Parts: sequence; structure tokens; C-alpha cells
Amino acid sequence: MSNGVTIGQAAAFVGITVKTVRHYHKLGLAEEPVRDSSGYRRYGSADLLRLVQVRTLAVAGVPLAEIGPLLDADAAQFATALADVERQLTERIRELTARRDTLHRLSDGNRALLPDRAVALLERMAGLGFTADEVAAAREGLVLAKALVPEGFDDHLAHVEHALRDSRFVALSRRAAESAAWEPDDPRIAELATALADHYLASPEQLRIVTGLQARTEAATRYELIARHGEEEAPAAARLAALVESRLRAAGVRLPGVRPSGVRPSGVRLPGPDSRRP
Repeated sequence: MSNGVTIGQAAAFVGITVKTVRHYHKLGLAEEPVRDSSGYRRYGSADLLRLVQVRTLAVAGVPLAEIGPLLDADAAQFATALADVERQLTERIRELTARRDTLHRLSDGNRALLPDRAVALLERMAGLGFTADEVAAAREGLVLAKALVPEGFDDHLAHVEHALRDSRFVALSRRAAESAAWEPDDPRIAELATALADHYLASPEQLRIVTGLQARTEAATRYELIARHGEEEAPAAARLAALVESRLRAAGVRLPGVRPSGVRPSGVRLPGPDSRRP
């Protein structure tokens, strides 16, 4: 085949590197031409066609290990194999698109960890007068709840969204947030606990903020992780939460023995910097 081309020319014609051509030979995807009388390997039209076919399938996403059998298959087998490759590529595209979307969301710390619906709830809290620390605390609680009790997360959001339409609930929740700065023996804490418990008992839908995730958190390990987040809370906040729970239990509300910090009876105020001991 003195009229053939060298490996370098073949690679250039096909649009790949010499190293790639040799790799194809090593994998058995294309036969290596025999040397001519001058000691050179010359690639004829059939060799170039095979290289083009291999390169085209490789660029299309077909794994190299599958290209040989694919090229040697009959028309029906070839069509079936291509359909399978297309399915795999579609799944890969979907996965890559999801990763790209996550990268875009990283520009917003909230959206990197929470769905848009939860982010909107946090923004709504800020608009209702909750401080930045209180919103940050709510964010931490929502992130934990989503990660540890995902099956109940949407319902929990719905309960909080509904409660935030109630001005009395908002006022009590903000008052509970303020109480973290009080002394633990402040008589206002007992008064506020009674007001909070009475409000929950009169509003079954809002009471689910307290009981909803607890009912779904069956695994002890997940429950403890939520319950003990932000454990070093302000003594006043701890006393308020304990009093509210005591009043709810006395009224027949079933609550676990350990209080989950992620769904405080004091409202939507969740664990965060503002609820910890200074």
C-alpha cells in the first residue's frame, strides 16, 4: 500500500492525535496496518473509514469498550445499542444539568441548601420584622429538617407558611425571640409560655409546627441530631420552651420527652446564633 498515508497523516485527516490512533489499535478497535517495504505503516481508505467510525462513536459518548462490538453488529443490534447509549447520555445530561443548577445556586447561600419555597419563607420572615439573627436561626433549622426528615419537610413549610399569615402568631414568635435576652426567672416568661400554649391549642393547624416533624422523625439518631442542634441556648429561651411544652402536655398534646430544637414551640424561631448563650 505504497499509496497509503502515514499514521500522522491518518490522524490529521480523521481529526484525532497519533496517540489516540495508537490507543485505538491497542484496544483492538482498528487493526494496525502492516508495514510496507520501506518499514512504514500505510493507512488506506478502509483504515481511515474505520478510524472515522470509531472516533464518531467515541465523540457521541459511546464507551470505547462498546465500540468494537457495536461496529461489528448487524443493523438491528446497532440500532438497539445506539438507543441504549442515547438513554445513558440523556441521564448523564440530566445529572450534569442538576450539578450546573446547584453551582448557580451557590451564589446565594440559602438557595444552595434550601428549595426556593423555603428561601421565600425566610425572606417573608425578614419582611415581618424578624431580625437577621432570627432569620439565620430559622435557616439553620430548616436546613437540618430538610436533610434529616425530608419526607416531612414540605408539610412543615406549609404549616409555617400558614402560620405566618396570622398576626397573633407572628407577634408571639417575635416576643419569644426577644425573651432570649431576659433573665430565666423573669415572670414574663411564664406569662408568655401560657400565651403561646393557649394560642397553639386554639390553632390546631399551627400546633402541627410543633408536632408535625416530631411525628415523622422515627429514627432516634436523626431525632437526636435535630434535638441537640444549638444546645447551648439562652437559659431564658430554654425555660420558655420547657414551660410551653409542659402546658401542651398537660392539655393532652403528645410530645417526645426530648424537645427538638428544629421546631420550637415558641414559634418559627429555630436554632441559631441568637438563641445561644452569649
